[in-house]
Amino acid sequence: MALNAAQPGFATTVAALRLRSWKLGAGQPMDVIDQFTDADFTHIVDDRADVHVSSRDGRFYLGYFPDGRPGGADEDWVTGEGWAIAVTGTADVPGYRVAFATDTPAEIVAAVVARILVISRPL
Repeated sequence: MALNAAQPGFATTVAALRLRSWKLGAGQPMDVIDQFTDADFTHIVDDRADVHVSSRDGRFYLGYFPDGRPGGADEDWVTGEGWAIAVTGTADVPGYRVAFATDTPAEIVAAVVARILVISRPL
């Protein structure tokens, strides 16, 4: 960053800040959901219009909750959680869970899902 130390205070230029435009907003959830084929995954849309996708073996789960995920410790709404991804572990290796806010761009969730699917393999 270009600073002028001869003058008091902070001084810089717009060019030195390297301003960017950042993707904001939920985007299109189908960017995520369309990655799951009917042959390998089960799709369920519930009465709240939440979408649940699971692998045929039941070890992978993706939930899309446009209005926030219901449930939690006291069965109240889990505010702000719009996406949940979980992979069940084995007897030797624990699984994992990843969650994204309702306003996380779908393109980011889609990239994570794509990477998970690429590194999975049939047994």
